[in-house]
Amino acid sequence: MRGSPFRPVPDPVRPGEESVWDYPRPPRLEPVRERLRVVLGGGAIAETVSGFRVLETSHPPTYYLPPADIAEGTLVNPRRGGICEWKGQAVLFDVRGGDRLVPGAAWAYPDPTPDFRAIAGYVAFYAGPMDACFVGGAQATPQPGTFYGGWITPGIVGPFKGGPGTMGW
Repeated sequence: MRGSPFRPVPDPVRPGEESVWDYPRPPRLEPVRERLRVVLGGGAIAETVSGFRVLETSHPPTYYLPPADIAEGTLVNPRRGGICEWKGQAVLFDVRGGDRLVPGAAWAYPDPTPDFRAIAGYVAFYAGPMDACFVGGAQATPQPGTFYGGWITPGIVGPFKGGPGTMGW
């Protein structure tokens, strides 16, 4: 990371790339028509072409998948999650796939704020504990750290919030 801890210098952007430093704050919600796929326990537990992504300054996109496109029995042990200043009160889930159970690996907003009403009940997955997450044919890399749930794919450039020393961004 270059620049001060409070104002990093964005990485150079080439044609066809997106800088997370051009994403808005407050965040924006937009539909995704590329296939989103989440794999755990050796099989796809979620797959859709009807997802959404949330774009927020300094963060790679966070992808939300409709509950109808998530395998039955995948989301277990729902409980109160954190509160997002933009989206509202979250519900956190453990995620089951094959013989694996990953605690706290997915979340949703059952009753989001008006700007995010379109993702009511849609589910986001942390990429790190999954076997793999895909946007189109590209495998996603998890956003640094363990708090945020963005997926980094080719064409998305940072630096990204989430790693050590980035909380003040």
